[in-house]
Amino acid sequence: MTKRKNNIDQTKFKKLSIQISLNGLSFCILHTVDNEIIALHHFPFEDVTNPLQLEKEIICIFEQEATLLDQSFEAVTVSHINILSTFVPKPLFSDKNLADYLKYNNKILPNDYMTFDVITNNDMVNVYIPYVNINNLFFEKYGAFHYKHFATILLENIFQIANSSEEATVYVHVQKEHFEIIVIQQKKLLFYNSFEYTSSVDFIYYLLFTIEQLQLNTNTLKLYFLGAIEKSDVLYTVTYTYVRHVEFLDKQYTFSFHESVSTPKTHQDFTLLTNF
Repeated sequence: MTKRKNNIDQTKFKKLSIQISLNGLSFCILHTVDNEIIALHHFPFEDVTNPLQLEKEIICIFEQEATLLDQSFEAVTVSHINILSTFVPKPLFSDKNLADYLKYNNKILPNDYMTFDVITNNDMVNVYIPYVNINNLFFEKYGAFHYKHFATILLENIFQIANSSEEATVYVHVQKEHFEIIVIQQKKLLFYNSFEYTSSVDFIYYLLFTIEQLQLNTNTLKLYFLGAIEKSDVLYTVTYTYVRHVEFLDKQYTFSFHESVSTPKTHQDFTLLTNF
């Protein structure tokens, strides 16, 4: 009887991390007692162009993955992937001026809800527009949960692993239709931006233009890829043609992966697996 009771209790010792975008949904579950990832799934979306379509897709996933998602969790964290965000230095930030920060880089609608994340290990604030209807959906299902913009998670975790080198380091986070360039020098953010691309020509143009504008040396700088990219991809090949030192980020996690889970490479699922 005691063993059975422990098994029931352990169902609560799980954390759920969910990542959403118009291109897809990913989630993983961490068993906090065994300290291992016991589920990791990705669901790509085609032709989803707005939050209402996104909501329908997520409801279908809830139904499809009911065994995993219809259970009690110790904590639920959600990250929103979109380009509707901007960083503001903390000394210049006021929560009364959110629309003013966003309006220069994004089209803002009258009914848009704006919020912000404080970057925990840097003097910055990320102002962004989350998918409100999706947040409501998760609240109905799980009750209280935490959410952030994925760029917040990306930067916070890169700051943790960045060294204090005087030479600038470039991190390139690749996703299906856009990618982020983060440049850090001496533990300080030198540059951050998100770019949409449809081809390797677009990709390398934005990357080399950024490097040129920052007056970085392609023969000496170190560039780390993370996200949805492999060494066989054309994006890697074209980058290696112009940049001498190209590597994949080697992220080491404090948890392990259950034998039933296909373990991702150390540069993959970076923002999903660091959002617990």
